[in-house]
Amino acid sequence: MNKLKKKDKLKYFKFLNSLPRKLNKLYFYKLSGKFKLNNKSKKKNGFDPVTNIDKAFEIFLRKEISKKFPNDGIIGEEFDDKKTKSGFSWVIDPIDGTRSFVIGSPTWSNLISINYKSEPTLGLVNFPILNKYYITGTNKTSYLVENNKFKKLKVKKINSINNSKIAGNFFGWLSLNEQRKISKLTKLMRFPCSDALSYCQLCEGKLNVVLQCYNKIWDIHPMISMIKNSGGYISTWKNKDPKFGGSILASSSIILHKKILKMLKPVA
Repeated sequence: MNKLKKKDKLKYFKFLNSLPRKLNKLYFYKLSGKFKLNNKSKKKNGFDPVTNIDKAFEIFLRKEISKKFPNDGIIGEEFDDKKTKSGFSWVIDPIDGTRSFVIGSPTWSNLISINYKSEPTLGLVNFPILNKYYITGTNKTSYLVENNKFKKLKVKKINSINNSKIAGNFFGWLSLNEQRKISKLTKLMRFPCSDALSYCQLCEGKLNVVLQCYNKIWDIHPMISMIKNSGGYISTWKNKDPKFGGSILASSSIILHKKILKMLKPVA
């Protein structure tokens, strides 16, 4: 693996850390209020919502990144990819949780990952309405930032499934028959799953396991470095590298992770 120089990592971290203030200002002064909703799903009876606010966020981020790092690649949910000339690429989900955004739930966020040589290296999860953000640090750390105060993130190590706080979301993805195959696990899913916020709560020690189906790369890339730096474990349900997306499992301990993977085998 090509190692990222410390000075480059610090440079990118500083820029990434400057974005929440700019994104919040953009939203509250220019974008909040009425929005236009469209369905971009090509499936019959499918629903994949996108709003003009999603697109406005991504356009803004692309401009900011291109001004500072013109040779970097950009992969975003709403527009075509820009190839990298520097080895660095940005992966953007302008609004993670568009459904939450549409109904006025405050749990939607801006997701941004900085990848070096295709490896997720730094991540940002910004919650404009909740007025906080989570960010990957430069020295194998991750932080929650509220009121300009940095709080180091650390998972809560638990090995027992029965004592774990498990959040998962299978709605619209796993059939009832598939869910029956993992009924022992679904009975233990007693906590709500709120898009990227749930992964962040795992990093804070509030949850011990998060399961989600069919994540795209922009859904999960910012979380990979953050979870690992917080002491957690993340993979697909088939125990593969999560950087390619898919159904994702994140856990607070390796023992717990292996136990959940075993329970997921019938549907992985």
